[in-house]
Amino acid sequence: MSSTLDPANLAAVFKAYDVRGTVPDQLDEELARVVGRAFVHVVGESRVVVGHDMRPTSPGMAGAFADGAAEAGADVTMIGLASTDQLYFASGHLGVAGAMFTASHNPAAYNGIKMCRAAAVPLGGDTGLTAVRDLAAAGGGALAEVAGSISSHDVLEAYAAHLLALAPVEGRPLTVVVDAGNGMAGHTAPAVFDRLGTDRVRVVPLYFELDGSFPNHEANPIDPENLRDLQAAVLAEGADVGLAFDGDADRCFLVDERGALVPPSTLTALIAERELARHPGSTVIHNLITSRAVPELVAELGGVPVRTRVGHSFIKATMAETDAVFGGEHSGHFYFRDFWRADSGMLAALHALAALAEDGGTLSALLAPYERYRLSGEVNSTVQDAPALVAAIEADWGARPGVSTDHLDGLTVSHEDWTFNVRSSNTEPLLRLNAEGKDEETMARVRDEVLSTIRGTA
Repeated sequence: MSSTLDPANLAAVFKAYDVRGTVPDQLDEELARVVGRAFVHVVGESRVVVGHDMRPTSPGMAGAFADGAAEAGADVTMIGLASTDQLYFASGHLGVAGAMFTASHNPAAYNGIKMCRAAAVPLGGDTGLTAVRDLAAAGGGALAEVAGSISSHDVLEAYAAHLLALAPVEGRPLTVVVDAGNGMAGHTAPAVFDRLGTDRVRVVPLYFELDGSFPNHEANPIDPENLRDLQAAVLAEGADVGLAFDGDADRCFLVDERGALVPPSTLTALIAERELARHPGSTVIHNLITSRAVPELVAELGGVPVRTRVGHSFIKATMAETDAVFGGEHSGHFYFRDFWRADSGMLAALHALAALAEDGGTLSALLAPYERYRLSGEVNSTVQDAPALVAAIEADWGARPGVSTDHLDGLTVSHEDWTFNVRSSNTEPLLRLNAEGKDEETMARVRDEVLSTIRGTA
């Protein structure tokens, strides 16, 4: 048995929501083949769709996974190069289970597998992913008496048409700088924007060349350092907006016409208003780190805000339970009921462009009403004993007047003028802090005081 299939390695690479590790020491084609076979046995589907990103190891691993799935008796449709939301589209459009080979924003040495049931229903640790891991450790399950088939099918144009039907862009012409970061938006953005035509959207492309070595910058737009080229290009071009996608293009970040980063919470609020206009009274999901402006706005518009933990499996499960029309996360993930409750960075981007084209003004002016509070962004600290630090923070802050606490995900401490959350990383010895205040001074005071406890600089 390959060393990558040892139980200890499988335990390391199977995360809460996906499979991820370095190639070839943690992930290889043998692991992909066995996981493909185990996946079919666990989900009980007779058809599977498989896509992959631009990393050099992705095509081989995707092919090995398909071989394993066929060995278990499933008919496999290969869609080739794809963004993760394109794979979700294929799963929903074709009504089949799916697997996407990508390590998202991780560095070039990594790869991974995101899996879903039919109709893009997520496969997480407590909804089948652990069972896939355990069956893979046991050899992957039985071979079918008759192996399934493997065929190819291009869904890119259907994907682009579907997104534009959900968020048509009409109104004044726009100039848009798009930073694909050498990731999969370099594949999907041309298919989408070419359909609009240059008379509606003039695209200024940055790093559209598919290159899994990420020669220009990491394909991780949550890090402000990776947005500097986009910000400069927006100013140089006099563009209306800049779009930045991560490596597998399921996340999108915006830069306004001034070159300023738009917080994902602000985009969440904008899309929530658009979706509630189409579906009055609907539920909108937001994770607990999203700005409190989001639930305030949803309630003011007659919708029902529902707060959830961080993570796509929690968001998607809560959307299914509540029939929510939309969900947003602080990390740049946006989920749509009309897109099988899956996340799509491109669909979020199209909503922003549609609103901007209809409005006729600048993006900063359009978004100003949604930016009611000042946000710290996520501040990470390496710590030795996260539980002890969280307990100390709660003992201190929880005793203060006008303060409430909860433990939905880590520790959230709230006051009418501010709120903050501290939570441990699932994979690293990090404590993550997100703070928010009624103004910059309040936010900075709260952020810095909590950080002084975390980092021992009081």
